[in-house]
Amino acid sequence: MAIMMPAADQAVLGRRGEIVAALRAIVPGEGVIDSAAEMLAYESDGLTAYRQPPMVVVLPDTTEQVSQVLKYCFEHGIKVVPRGSGTSLSGGALPLVDGVLLGLGKFKRIREIDFDNRVVVTEPGVTNLAISQAVAHAGFYYAPDPSSQIACSIGGNVAENSGGVHCLKYGMTTNNVLGCEIVLMSGEILRIGGKAAENSGYDLMGIITGSEGLLGVITEITVRILQKPETARALMVGFAEVEAAGECVARIIGAGIIPGGMEMMDKPAIHAAEAFVHAGYPLDVEALLIIELDGPSVEVDELIKRVEAIAQGCGSTTCQISTSEAERNLFWAGRKAAFPAVGRISPDYLCMDGTIPRGALPKALARIRDLSAKYDLRVANVFHAGDGNLHPLILYDANKPGEIERAEAFGADILRACVEFGGVLTGEHGVGIEKRDLMDEMFSEADLNQQQRLKCAFDAQGLLNPGKVFPTLHRCAELGRMHVHAGQLAFPDLPRF
Repeated sequence: MAIMMPAADQAVLGRRGEIVAALRAIVPGEGVIDSAAEMLAYESDGLTAYRQPPMVVVLPDTTEQVSQVLKYCFEHGIKVVPRGSGTSLSGGALPLVDGVLLGLGKFKRIREIDFDNRVVVTEPGVTNLAISQAVAHAGFYYAPDPSSQIACSIGGNVAENSGGVHCLKYGMTTNNVLGCEIVLMSGEILRIGGKAAENSGYDLMGIITGSEGLLGVITEITVRILQKPETARALMVGFAEVEAAGECVARIIGAGIIPGGMEMMDKPAIHAAEAFVHAGYPLDVEALLIIELDGPSVEVDELIKRVEAIAQGCGSTTCQISTSEAERNLFWAGRKAAFPAVGRISPDYLCMDGTIPRGALPKALARIRDLSAKYDLRVANVFHAGDGNLHPLILYDANKPGEIERAEAFGADILRACVEFGGVLTGEHGVGIEKRDLMDEMFSEADLNQQQRLKCAFDAQGLLNPGKVFPTLHRCAELGRMHVHAGQLAFPDLPRF
């Protein structure tokens, strides 16, 4: 599929040999990849419908090298696309034909484990799961756990503000990151935040988390680690109707119960996951809720009784409660394998990512069913039900003419519905190129311009990851202009600096 990206700078392309040589001087050895065959591995991220080989790939392994690469590109007007593990599902790491793809895959060292302050200082290429594994011996873990945690890097998690099955109780990435080292496009190295739970001044970590590589390149991250709860048990509850499962979610939260995790799958997703993992999922239900409760044993036992009663009141048809850690992990294994499992039942699929208020879940499911009939495409639904983050998987065959176009239109209508129901375009996958052209469904021109002004404060030349997030990218000078009418400034009484 073709998608509109910034026009290639022919002058930069004409200097490709010179640029490659300069990058080799900064990152010697095997740190620069410039052959067409070797760069194929970098032509897309997890959104494989869009592909574009980069001009050159550079793989630094120190912060100083990142700084020098960015400074060189800044001084020579060369675009840069940061990339982590490439598991992004929004096209955020799609390369540019005239840009340097800056891979952080060599930044895979944990620099410090500080149990006294309950933090880990890590490089961005370390996988999400590796952080939990590094502290497990002391009874700690890193709470955000996206389904791709075995492969996705912590730097990418920060870039996209990733969630996971436990984000309902323990928060998204932004709630678990305390500080970072970030290199600006100019090459300047900044340290923001640190080990302290609170920092004075503006919440710059809140700005950087979820910024999708548009503001700087993160080379170090300080994350919060938590002590594992005394007990964690999961309920697997089946319903004859998807709407009943949605009602159960609302009643559990309404009762003041905040599960460690609460996920929903519909029938197509249940069958795909069961065939893939053999987790013991009931196959005669229309919807399945996996509800995890954690904390002191006495509290968990009481909450299980309350949740089971709520589920029965909503018409549950099956209920299985984990009796061991192995069984609890098996319940989750099916859910976490849902995306690859669905890949076995369809040649291709688009994984959507939108968020709605929990109360709108029945309406959203009904709308998705109607859209499935409209576009004549199947859909498997997997949700972070507790926080309203929807992941409809639209099934299609790219080899059949017109199907990918229908799938994209289907997905766009789902995201429009999320906004209509009071939600947002993305819950954790980011905007990238996938949702870029839908941003004006949610934001006014004034909103988008203000967001771009923030980018300009970090990257005045617009060289970092251009073509992503903003449907129309203005030059920073255009955004900074002040309208003058008949020689008169607006609000002439205000002091000017």
